[in-house]
Amino acid sequence: MHTIPSVLPHRYPFLMVDRVTEVEPGVSATGWKNVTWNEWFITEEYPYMPGTMILESLAQLGAFAMSGSSGGLGFLSAFGGVEFLGQARPGDRIELKYEIVRNRRGFVLGKGTASVDGSVIVKADELMVYYQTESPKTP
Repeated sequence: MHTIPSVLPHRYPFLMVDRVTEVEPGVSATGWKNVTWNEWFITEEYPYMPGTMILESLAQLGAFAMSGSSGGLGFLSAFGGVEFLGQARPGDRIELKYEIVRNRRGFVLGKGTASVDGSVIVKADELMVYYQTESPKTP
């Protein structure tokens, strides 16, 4: 199993995956994110994790589903069929699941769900990640 820093370039405050629990390379990944009062996006006015940050968590988890390929870097490039059905508040653990649907020429289409206490709070039918296998060359 890969450690999170060996797969994702993200670090605090933009790392949105705390633990990866299962990976089937080229197929799927599961993991979780704990929401705490210390998160930069939690305020008294908005005491929950924004849905867009949960989508980012799912995209970051997608890098582990792709990790069976050669090393690279993934960029969330598009999403569709997204439903925000609930919220994650401090003290909640968000269970994340990402499944690859199609992988063509570096564009990986997947679907994902985020749940708290067994209830789906975010569902994405399409999460497109562009997976770059080599670093771009600078002149």
